[in-house]
Amino acid sequence: MAKIKKQPRPKAEAPKGFRDYFGTEVTQRKEMLDAIADVYHHYGFEALESSAVETVEALGKFLPDVDRPNEGVFAWQEADEEAKGDWMALRYDLTAPLARVYAQFRNDLPTPYRRYAMGPVWRNEKPGPGRFRQFYQCDADTIGAPSVAADAEICSMLSDTLETVGIPRGDYLVRVNNRKVLNGVLESMGLSEDAGADRDAVLRTIDKFDKVGENGVRELLTKGRLDASGAYIDGVGLSADQAEPVIAFLTSKAADAAGTLANLRAAIGGSAIGAEGVNELETIAELVGVQGYGPDRIDIDPSVVRGLGYYTGPVFEAELTFEILDEKGRARQFGSVSGGGRYDDLVKRFTGQSVPATGVSIGVDRLLAALRMKGRVGGTSRGPVVVTVMDRDRMGDYQSMVAELRNAGIRAEVYLGNPKNFGNQLKYADKRNSPVAVIQGGDEAERGVVQIKDLFLGAKIAESASLEEWKAQPAQSEVSRGDMVSEVRRILAGSES
Repeated sequence: MAKIKKQPRPKAEAPKGFRDYFGTEVTQRKEMLDAIADVYHHYGFEALESSAVETVEALGKFLPDVDRPNEGVFAWQEADEEAKGDWMALRYDLTAPLARVYAQFRNDLPTPYRRYAMGPVWRNEKPGPGRFRQFYQCDADTIGAPSVAADAEICSMLSDTLETVGIPRGDYLVRVNNRKVLNGVLESMGLSEDAGADRDAVLRTIDKFDKVGENGVRELLTKGRLDASGAYIDGVGLSADQAEPVIAFLTSKAADAAGTLANLRAAIGGSAIGAEGVNELETIAELVGVQGYGPDRIDIDPSVVRGLGYYTGPVFEAELTFEILDEKGRARQFGSVSGGGRYDDLVKRFTGQSVPATGVSIGVDRLLAALRMKGRVGGTSRGPVVVTVMDRDRMGDYQSMVAELRNAGIRAEVYLGNPKNFGNQLKYADKRNSPVAVIQGGDEAERGVVQIKDLFLGAKIAESASLEEWKAQPAQSEVSRGDMVSEVRRILAGSES
């Protein structure tokens, strides 16, 4: 008889590109999201929680590769007859689901519709250092408002959000550009909307500006260039004169908004759509200015080009300007934590009618990492008060104690492991980063008292105290059972100061 081969045990590891988040990380993220939600709510936005799964048809052209619907997203094809083989996918972002929601419920929703959403999104892309396939986004959008006042409001709200969560003024900048200005530049070059491949090639090249700089874009628009690896990248094939309007557009930032706008007007030539875009930028600068948001917080900057192929009007990006050290110890700026803009064609895919929309998305993990670097969050969160168990037959007494602590608003738990070794209970409390342990054996119960052990103070004494001082255990006191809550509260208040 053949020997039955044992099934190998599964590996206890997260799938590639995914990770697990534990207590402190989850708590810090929740606190940051709550603070962001407060700002959004203060601005009049309402919460929306949409489905994590959408049809690939609903996600549409905004997938990385529409010809292969299972590429770029985590997708599957329904097998039952009723679904007729529809492709389903985990949401790639929070914007495409919003377009579907608005199109589906537009008769019941107010116009404009102002919503914010927070949650995980999934991308089936190659993971790398700090780059995961599941991550959190935090979005706010206004649908149905054609005025650039809606875009200006998003910018001011983004500024307020960064300052509220702990990024001080001077450590960030919300930079604003406009896709219509770029359209005007392309139009002046003879590359209209129907120019096809040439126009797309120019757009892809412009999108590399923040990586290769002015000279790199000039080379890629013309003859081509060698990349860092030594490989030669073919250029678009424009002449130097043809490429110049794009360079003028990308480098038109001046000392103030008036100078920048003047340079942009020169770059667009006689283009009507370009002039419309410059006028919108001017209006945004005026609107944020009258609210007190100067160029040190919100600034017109034509070098913001990422995502210009997606947006239809104003675009904005929040960049953190303080320096950090990279993995090689080199100083560099932290970079972007948020981006957004106007996307007036997204809902049209469902309704057939153009619906104005604008919004912003915050990269939650990147913003949280920035807050840690600024020392605004970090360390280990305080654990619960632990009520130890000296006699397992008196579990009811211990549960009564913990209930009393919880009813007083104190985070607490009863030790539910094996109580035989009391030292293990204190080790457990230490691993939980518990501030206080409550101890009551049979003798203490008869006398109506409890022992309150200040674990934080005890740890400090153990680091530097002599043997005699340690034996005296000044971090542990005996109080009456009726004073248990007040004594715990006193210790907790001292540990927070």
